[in-house]
Amino acid sequence: MDATIMPSTLSVIRLLSTRYPQFIFAPSNEFRWSPSENTVFFIQNSQTPSFLIHELSHALLGHTDYSRDVELIAMERSAWDEAMVLAREYAITIRKDDIETQLDSYRDWLHARSTCPSCSATGMQTKKREYTCLACRHSWRVNEARVCGLKRTTIHTT
Repeated sequence: MDATIMPSTLSVIRLLSTRYPQFIFAPSNEFRWSPSENTVFFIQNSQTPSFLIHELSHALLGHTDYSRDVELIAMERSAWDEAMVLAREYAITIRKDDIETQLDSYRDWLHARSTCPSCSATGMQTKKREYTCLACRHSWRVNEARVCGLKRTTIHTT
């Protein structure tokens, strides 16, 4: 079996910062794209450049914000699809199972947010960060909760 040697995140950063001078690449304690700062943040000592390529894909696709939680999942999927294309250019291997694991975390996030705190049925998003249960008509507000614990606060019950 042939071994695959993945380039390090730092070696990929050097190439990307030359190829995409319109973006800033900055070390951080997490991989993320900040549209307001026009910056792709990366973990400096990471041996996983696939996450860097994924965050760059958000930048290249012009991902800035979303109004419905399900839109975030669509943005994540499109960024991973773009990352697969970019990865070939830089000899980076991205396994489809790894992508699905990452997308599953967003699916779990969406499921938790949309679960009614009153009856546990699935609710429907009515506004940004607000849901209403189709079964019991309970309404709740959720926090951002992508990197912190989910909080659901009752708005209205019937």
